[in-house]
Amino acid sequence: MAERVILAYSGGLDTSVAISWIGKETGKEVVAVAIDLGQGGEDMEVVRQRAIDCGAVEAVVVDARDEFADEYCLPTITANGLYMDRYPLVSAISRPLIVKHLVTAARNHGGTVVAHGCTGKGNDQVRFEVGFNTLAPELEVLAPVRDYAWTREKAIAFAEENAIPINVTKRSPFSIDQNVWGRAVETGFLEDLWNAPTKDVYDYTEDPTINFNAPDELIISFDKGRPVAIDGKPVTVLGAIEELNRRAGAQGVGRLDVVEDRLVGIKSREIYEAPGAMVLITAHEELEHVTLERELGRYKRHIDQKWAELVYDGLWFSPLKTALDTFIDHTNEHVSGDIRLVLNGGAIIVNGRRSSESLYDFNLATYDEGDTFDQSNAKGFVQLHGLSSKIAARRDLGNIGQQRDAAQ
Repeated sequence: MAERVILAYSGGLDTSVAISWIGKETGKEVVAVAIDLGQGGEDMEVVRQRAIDCGAVEAVVVDARDEFADEYCLPTITANGLYMDRYPLVSAISRPLIVKHLVTAARNHGGTVVAHGCTGKGNDQVRFEVGFNTLAPELEVLAPVRDYAWTREKAIAFAEENAIPINVTKRSPFSIDQNVWGRAVETGFLEDLWNAPTKDVYDYTEDPTINFNAPDELIISFDKGRPVAIDGKPVTVLGAIEELNRRAGAQGVGRLDVVEDRLVGIKSREIYEAPGAMVLITAHEELEHVTLERELGRYKRHIDQKWAELVYDGLWFSPLKTALDTFIDHTNEHVSGDIRLVLNGGAIIVNGRRSSESLYDFNLATYDEGDTFDQSNAKGFVQLHGLSSKIAARRDLGNIGQQRDAAQ
């Protein structure tokens, strides 16, 4: 039997071309593995058949929607995972799951090589290959798009010459990656930073002005950081994301036009749509403000940032990320309660919070009668709090005076 290559197959331009190219150039058989991450669009059976039509000897479809939601999206919620405080890691959190299933497929189908369709400019090459090297270092990695310097024009030409069924043309050059957590669009006219996105860029979200006069108010309930209900109706994590994609998407929520720092050292522009992700992260973070002690909350914000950077940089399986997961899980022990939000005109507006784990004490916070805060303690606190600064300022002002006297 010929050697087998296990290919991460999306059904798009690069991986469709890769099936045919690998067979022609290496003589190896290709087993295409497509992962259903809730991306919608084409039926996964259509994607599977396309892989066969492109020359794959076998094509496997894995329904990983709940696994993706529970084991990858949920940790992103509890870590308030936003790279550069903006990007909710749409593609980054899907790659380790794809790696896991490709390694499983390699073992089940006799594969000795794993392949991906990433370029040498992006982050995904790192995410895939670091994952492969961690979970199955014995597997060889093939990256035809990167290692043979494919351009989009060359890939389109190869597809046309070999009658490969794809939806990309020279007049529609977007590169799109999507899953239930969000959608990423790049290339084409978007590479000019001054060009505004056109309507055809968006798919998960409506124009924010369409339902401007019909705001949507909802309540999200959390239990230890996990979303468990929307408007009182129990939901799974996947169900929560799907419902909020629909409701927030209808309000134009979750549109992000981002210039980000890629791991390889360049800046790139991406258009993201992540309505459900942005609502869940916003609500979760707001509940943390109510339930986390001040110093813990301050420290966790630093941890959240580092967690997002590690995941973005392809280090999902790293010891540091694993250790941070433990910290984040611990901090979410008390993140339970309800957050009320209004979705309207592309905005997420929090207007209500309640929790049995709340650290907000009305009697201490109120300025009305019944205030139990002893303000007589404040004067001494202020003096002690600023004492070190006061001492340093006295020294520095004294030195300035001495220098002035010497100059005279």
